[in-house]
This record gives sequence, C-alpha cells and structure tokens, in this order.
Amino acid sequence: MPIPVHSTRRAFLAATVPVLAAGTWPFGMAHAAGDFPSRPLRVLVPFGAGGVADLTARVVAQHMAGTLGQPVVIENRPGAGGVVAADGVAKAPADGHTLLLMSNANAVSVSLFESLPFDTVRDFQPVSTLGTFDLALFVPAGSPFKSWSDLAAHARKQPGSLNVGTIQIGSTQNLAAELMKTAAGLDFQVVPFNGSPAVFSALRGGQLDAVVEILTPMMPHVKAGAVRALVVTNDRRSSALPDVPSAREAGVPQWIATSWNALAVRSGAPQTALDALNAAIRAALAAPAVRQQLEALYIEPRASTPQDASVLLRDEIRRWGGVIERAHIPKQG
Repeated sequence: MPIPVHSTRRAFLAATVPVLAAGTWPFGMAHAAGDFPSRPLRVLVPFGAGGVADLTARVVAQHMAGTLGQPVVIENRPGAGGVVAADGVAKAPADGHTLLLMSNANAVSVSLFESLPFDTVRDFQPVSTLGTFDLALFVPAGSPFKSWSDLAAHARKQPGSLNVGTIQIGSTQNLAAELMKTAAGLDFQVVPFNGSPAVFSALRGGQLDAVVEILTPMMPHVKAGAVRALVVTNDRRSSALPDVPSAREAGVPQWIATSWNALAVRSGAPQTALDALNAAIRAALAAPAVRQQLEALYIEPRASTPQDASVLLRDEIRRWGGVIERAHIPKQG
C-alpha cells in the first residue's frame, strides 16, 4: 500500500536508506555459509517509493546486505495489486537471489482477480515475516461519536446512513471495513478512494463519517488533534494508541484485521539460500537501529520461520477470500 510517510519520519530514515540505493555499503563482512549469495540480491517491491512497504524493505535490506556480504537492491514495481512484482519473482531463477516483498495484497489477490500468472502458494516460498502494523477506525475530532459504541448504536438505528472511507477496493483497509459489517452486524456504506490523502481530505471535509486506515498516515493527524481513533482492529491494544480499546475489548472479537509484510523467494530455492536469508532477516529485525526505524513507522518488527510464514500466507488467503465472497466484491480483470 503506497502510504505517504510523515515528513519527520521520512527525514529520520533518509540518512540510512540512500546508501543501499547507491550501492555503497562497505561489504567487508563474510558471506553466508556455502556459495550463497554469489552476486547482488534484488528485492521487488510492489509499491512505489516512499511508502511504508518501500521503507520497510529498504531498512531491512540495508542490514541484510551487511550480513550477507552482497548488495541488496530495491526495485519498485507497483501495479495490479502486487501482481507485477510477484510475476517478476515467479519468472526469476529459483536461486534465492530475487526476493518479493510480500504482503496482505498477495493473499487478497488470489480471490480478487479472475486469474493470476502464477500460483501464489505453489510458486513462492516465504522466508520470514518482517512485521505487522495495526489498523484503526478513525473519526474527525468534532464527530458526535465518542466511542465505538456510539458509532455502532447509530449504525443500528439508521442502517445505511454512515459512510466509512478506505483506500482502494481489495486493500486491507477496504476489506477490514467490509469485515466490520459482518463482525458487528452493521449496515453502512464503504467508500473507496485512490489513496490515504484523499481519504483524509474527505474525512475532514465531512463527506465521510469515519475511516479505516493503518496507523502510519493517521498518527500525525491524531497527534495534531484533527482525528480520533475509536477502536484498533486487533485483539490487543496498540502501543501507539494505548488509550484506544481493541476490537476484542469493544465487544467485536471477530473484527481482527492486521496488515503484514514478509520476504519471499521463488519456490525451489536451495535450502542453503533459505537458511542464509532467514538468518539475515532475523539479525536485521533484532538490531536496535532497525527496530527503532520500523517502530517509527508504527510497525511491530516480527521475524518468523519459513514454515510459519507459509502458514500465515495460506491462512490469509482463506480468510480474506471469505471476506471478499461475503462482501460480493466483483473479480478484477
């Protein structure tokens, strides 16, 4: 999801990210066990530069480069709900040198598109998750809804009267809003926009009653007092919004929707490559500097085994496929 990052966080990361893009990392560290990697690695990112996914990939990849002893180059390939980047990895040699920044979008695309040029489960091997980030339901500061209960009560009394904004159809935010309908038994309009700035403008302009969005683009507005969060769509509170109840606390335990990123390679990569990549990712996410930069984006760093990342992908495909079916979202061409 291409999300603009608040200027202070962009400046905070700018000092560390360009060295990767310029290929100037001092590669003096030993290579991983065996012959991997034998050349520079590429990470295909299905979103534009400057968004949360892009910055996550750059921060982690920079540290991985030092561990692996080879440059790790970021290639932004946005478009078609992540299909363009994924197809590039699916067609790359199965040697572990080309990686995909995988996200919820890859799980969603299985049910959202009429057909894909690859099999998401068969053709990709997740290496590790990178992190998760929370979503929340936000209202304008002057909204009459002071709590989730207020909003839900209004929606029940006046079905169809509320407009809840999200970014584009099929995004995690959009599907989380659709999930809110069934989880809470509410009837309201889900209104998709092209991006987070348009969603926020509509919220401030009174065209929307609430929005479902990840924390990164909204927290500056929360801190400025322009918007309020009513509930976090998780089973626990967010450290960034400690006073905001979780969906479970709000009495909607079925409304659990978090976003995540992972790194994956084409299936068939050697075990030595998987082991080396997983170790490098774990080292990156354990590094205090990396954790600090990710947490500045409201991302919770979280590594995993390849097996656990594969289970997550399959579970998310099933889960969001059900949401798409119940919401009657038409297949995309």
